[in-house]
Amino acid sequence: MQKTRLSRYFGDRAFYKTLIALAVPVILQNGLTNLVSLLDNVMVGAVGTEQMSGVSIVNQLLFVFNLCIFGGLSGAGIFTAQFFGKKDVEGIRHTFRFKLLLVAALFVLGVGVFLRFGENLIATYLHEGSETGDIALTAEYGSKYLRVMLWGLLPFALQQVYASTLRETGETLLPMKAGVVAIVVNLCLNYLLIFGKFGFPVMGVEGAALATVISRYVECAIILLWTHFHVEKAPFIHGAYKSLHVPGALAVNIVKKGMPLLINEFLWSAGMATLTQCYSTRGLAVVAGLNICSTISNLFNVVWLSMGTAVSIIVGKHLGANEIEEAENSCWRILVFAVLSALGMGAVMFGLSGVFPLLYNTSDEIRSIAAGLLKVVAASGLLHAFNHVSYFTLRSGGKTWITFLFDSAYLWIISIPVARVLSVYTTLPIVLVYFICQFVDIIKCFLGYILLKKKVWINRIV
Repeated sequence: MQKTRLSRYFGDRAFYKTLIALAVPVILQNGLTNLVSLLDNVMVGAVGTEQMSGVSIVNQLLFVFNLCIFGGLSGAGIFTAQFFGKKDVEGIRHTFRFKLLLVAALFVLGVGVFLRFGENLIATYLHEGSETGDIALTAEYGSKYLRVMLWGLLPFALQQVYASTLRETGETLLPMKAGVVAIVVNLCLNYLLIFGKFGFPVMGVEGAALATVISRYVECAIILLWTHFHVEKAPFIHGAYKSLHVPGALAVNIVKKGMPLLINEFLWSAGMATLTQCYSTRGLAVVAGLNICSTISNLFNVVWLSMGTAVSIIVGKHLGANEIEEAENSCWRILVFAVLSALGMGAVMFGLSGVFPLLYNTSDEIRSIAAGLLKVVAASGLLHAFNHVSYFTLRSGGKTWITFLFDSAYLWIISIPVARVLSVYTTLPIVLVYFICQFVDIIKCFLGYILLKKKVWINRIV
């Protein structure tokens, strides 16, 4: 009996071999991306605190666009994973076309919003209240960075369509390889263009943006060319552009299941931007400290974050093949693995929390804030890992309205009001405010556990 209970939460060697095969490419790609992001951050920070803060604010805004793309593609991705489990290539081809049409609409909308309201959005993060930082300079650098970054939205959106479909059909290595090449290009160009090395002009934040844009075109080109020249490994691409027809019934079904995900990702990413805006009322030093904290913590959180992709593929495939017991066992095993990895990486991050801020050429005030925030993130990692896997499990069965309530509704109803009240209407230290806001998610853990135990997510949709 005890062995049976343990096997529910801990898989055999074959299970972990499959899990690692899916997760490692994602971990490596995201880990390298975040490592380069850290190096970029340090390089921009070496130019000045205002430059670093301006870039951080714009990246927070672009994060909303990126998550909208992710959320929009995720709705169709649920169907792709289950079509793959069913071995229905034509179904995968239809979901691919749906993704193309969707990202085209999101791209036009996103560019329009940033061109019209970009400077106003940046201004919402700029407040007095700390010893460090010049508000006018931060706004100027942020606007310069945004104008260049807009050129990279199209290749980002297009490669996400291809890469997500490849991952959902079991091809995780190619997106990783393309990502690694893009990372190397980005890192090298950052060094050349930010500081003006080897005869290149000194471009500062605009150089950082240009390097990112070029690397996105490189990544997009690699993924598109590989897919079209390897039809035997990506059969869905054969005939994909003969028309953009998507069967009406499938399109309606994807919209029904996927629209909550798109709305959720928009509201969640906008909510995270709003949370940062709440904290930013304490001054520019807090904005800079949050930037350092998020850049470093993202590097440490890649293991449990990759479990979302593993859940989507493994659980989605089992559900598509009507293997209900296997889907349920996989869910719990991945959940345990994610929580344990968060505990391990959190312990390392906590121990090094005072060291990482020393990498930045900034003030002692900002370093102190960043170190405190890193300790909070390290301590709360297991909560976020649990909620992350819970979310993706609920999503894998198409229960997208439940995921909407579980994720973004909770953020806007609970987390943001708490952050707003504590940041604006109290004098509590910012690290304590951040601690309370992070651990409010413990309520969400209980909700996630109940939903998983009740098996409301077990649902075959193709």
